[in-house]
Amino acid sequence: MSRATKLHGVNPILPTPFRDDGSLDLPSLGRLVDYQREAGVHGLAILGFMGEAHKLSDAERDTVIRTTIEHAGDLPVWVGVRAHGAAGAVEQARAAQALGAAAVFVAPAGPQNDAALYEFFATVAASVDVPMILHDFPESFGITLSPELIARLARDGHAPYIKAEEPPVLQKMTKVLDLSEGTIGVFGGLGGTYFLEELERGAVGIMTGLAYPEVLLRIYERFEQGDHEGAATVFDRYVPYIRYEFQPKIGLAYRKHIFAKRGLFQSTFIRPPGMQLDDRSRDELERVLRRVGLALEPGVAKI
Repeated sequence: MSRATKLHGVNPILPTPFRDDGSLDLPSLGRLVDYQREAGVHGLAILGFMGEAHKLSDAERDTVIRTTIEHAGDLPVWVGVRAHGAAGAVEQARAAQALGAAAVFVAPAGPQNDAALYEFFATVAASVDVPMILHDFPESFGITLSPELIARLARDGHAPYIKAEEPPVLQKMTKVLDLSEGTIGVFGGLGGTYFLEELERGAVGIMTGLAYPEVLLRIYERFEQGDHEGAATVFDRYVPYIRYEFQPKIGLAYRKHIFAKRGLFQSTFIRPPGMQLDDRSRDELERVLRRVGLALEPGVAKI
C-alpha cells in the first residue's frame, strides 16, 4: 500500500491469542482474522496494547504479523510500533513493512517536547514507504501530542492519519482537523464510546478492540449512507455493551472471554501482568450482552 492509498472505516485492533501455557496460538489468530474478514471490516490493526505487543519477543512479533497478513487477504493490516527511541521504532516499522504491513501506527517516545517529538515521528515516517498513523493516547504513553504538533506533522506529509484517544477527544479532534487544513484523517478509538460523535465531527473511521465489530460496521455504514438517524439508533442500542467492555485494565479479559465463547480462541490466557476475569464479572458481561441482543455463538452477529 502506498502513502496515497486512503485508509478508512472500521479497523479492529486484535488481541493476540495464547495457549494456556502462554505460547502463541496461531490457529486461533487465523480464526479471528477470518471472522473479521467475513464480518466485513475495512482493515485490521495488530500489536498495540490490545495485542500485548510489549509482552512479545521480536520473533513472536514477526510471527503474528506474518500470520495475520496470510489470513487477511486483501485487507490492509496496520502494525503497532512502540520503542524507547527512533532507532528501535525505525527497526520495528521497517520489519513490519518488509512483512507486508499496509501501515504502521506509532506511539510517541522521548521527552515531552514538541520539537523532539516532531523529529522522532518524522524520522520514523521517512524510514518506510507505507503511511504512518500517530497514536495519541497520553493515558498509556505518558506523553501528550499537542494539536499544533499533530497538524504540523500532517501538513508536512509525515502523518496522514491519527488514532485520537485523548479525552476530551471530540474537542481535540475538531482542533486538529481545523489546524491540519485537510491533510489528516482521524480515526477514533476508546472502545467506540464516542464513535457516533466522532463521525459527526469528521472522523474517517475507527480503530478499536470492540469484540463485536459488526456493531461498529452498522453504525459506520448507515452514517456513510447518509442515514444519520439510523446510525444513532444502532449506537444508542449498543452503548451499554460498548461502555461495559471498555473498562480500563480489564477490557482485554472481557474481549478474550467473548472470543473464546464464540469459538475463536481456545484459551483466554493473558500474559502477566494482566487482569483476569472473576466469575461475577463474567456473568455480568454476559448479562449485558443478552440485554442488548448479542449472542455468544459462532459466526457473524446479525445487527
